[in-house]
Amino acid sequence: MKKIATLLLAALLTVGLTGCAQEKASGDGDKSTGEDKTIVIGASITPHKDIIEAAIPGLEEKGYKVEIEVFEDYVLPNTALADGDLDANFFQHVPYLENMASEQDLDITWTVKVHIEPMGVYSDKLTKLDELEEGAEIVIPNDPSNGSRALLLLEKAGVIKLKDVEQPSIIDIAENPKNIEFTELDAPQLPRALQDVAAAVINTNYALEADLNPLKDALFLEDSDSPYANVIAVRTEDKESQKIKDLSEAMNSEAVKKYIEETYKGSIVPAF
Repeated sequence: MKKIATLLLAALLTVGLTGCAQEKASGDGDKSTGEDKTIVIGASITPHKDIIEAAIPGLEEKGYKVEIEVFEDYVLPNTALADGDLDANFFQHVPYLENMASEQDLDITWTVKVHIEPMGVYSDKLTKLDELEEGAEIVIPNDPSNGSRALLLLEKAGVIKLKDVEQPSIIDIAENPKNIEFTELDAPQLPRALQDVAAAVINTNYALEADLNPLKDALFLEDSDSPYANVIAVRTEDKESQKIKDLSEAMNSEAVKKYIEETYKGSIVPAF
């Protein structure tokens, strides 16, 4: 009897262990086949988070679960992506991405262009840039790519003239007829500085967050053919993965294009 009981117990243990192994294999099925169906995307809250949400139904149809992590700055989304905490991010244009990747040695790249946010010059005090007084203060973004973009916009508006360099900074101002004082600030702070300065050059996402309408409130606005298209950024090693290909396709879908055109009515334009 003892021998029979021992054999039965051994059989039960074998079945139990086999069941656990099968359950584990089933639970890890997606990973073993390389099918990761969760996409974690870092984004600025406006308009990037909203545009991603317009793409989610198309991704859900393919079985994906999309998680959006909102960031309020221009640095952490890239470091979080490079560290593997995100699958992708959506908040930046190509010059900024390439500059930061080079400076911080981040192995990240981009897949598709999604939209263009025309940078604008805003003021609480002026109705046109011709009203700028001698020695007036203008604030611009303090990161190299957006600072350069702001200066190029002011040159196009006739406020200054720049030296012929690839990425001009304040020291590359060749002509400044009104002796404008330029101050560099973190991009999110620019709208809040409007009450203290003559004008500010603001990225559209931060202008929208501050209830500024680029088409109505900007004294001068970038052309819609701006090279600063916002892109989906990914780790270089993941660029050709099916998940990233599906995400890129969804972000360039007709549903997303329609959402951008109908929601922003020209203040933000599709780049595809």
